[in-house]
Amino acid sequence: MFLANRVDDKDMTLKRVTQNYYVIALRSFLRFLIKNDYQTLEPSKIDLPKTESRSLKFLDREQVDRLVTSVDTSNEEGIRDRAILELLFSTGLRVSELAKLNHDQVNLERKEFGVIGKGGRARLVFVSDRAADWIKRYMHERKDVFKPLFIRYSGKTMDDNGGERMRLTVRSVERIVKKYVRKSRIPVDATVHTLRHSFATDLLTNGADIRSVQEMLGHKNIATTQIYTHITNKQLHDVYKHFHSGNK
Repeated sequence: MFLANRVDDKDMTLKRVTQNYYVIALRSFLRFLIKNDYQTLEPSKIDLPKTESRSLKFLDREQVDRLVTSVDTSNEEGIRDRAILELLFSTGLRVSELAKLNHDQVNLERKEFGVIGKGGRARLVFVSDRAADWIKRYMHERKDVFKPLFIRYSGKTMDDNGGERMRLTVRSVERIVKKYVRKSRIPVDATVHTLRHSFATDLLTNGADIRSVQEMLGHKNIATTQIYTHITNKQLHDVYKHFHSGNK
């Protein structure tokens, strides 16, 4: 969303709708001309723009492990980065939601916390044991009293307003993920959102019901969550393993 060559999904949808509108209008105009005895191009010769086929990128568990273990955790910044990666995969948080977190917001004893997501929708987020351990380790290393859960380590220290200006930005979190995707050499050009996809895929692959995953992702409509069922339908996979002759 911060790169000049990156187009938001909503913008792409609007662009396709606009293109279709103009093609349909042109077809109508040509039909009008033909109806009034003008010689012109047959309307059916003008095709609607083809929609781009989009595949859903996600990491399997082995790739997630390669990603998170590529972090050098010998210093505080590395421990922060490991905690960020673990938390993203553990919760399916959007990057904007993660960047807004304060350390007193996350209950590491109960391993859960609340967030206000897209559209102002509140939801409960659960933290895995491994992610909770890395956040605890990170907070133990921190000697500051800043309220943001994840802070930057470059630039001037600014402790006003509870260290709000020390908060790690969305763009910085995106750069951190990209850094370790390259370092781990996983065969997926993963982004922060890929980890959100991986969270959902992991749950559904292991038998979670789609309504629960919808709640955990904070999707308003079940149709948004159903994109994952095409690749994670455990029941279909079990049927295939049991009945296909190649598995005998």
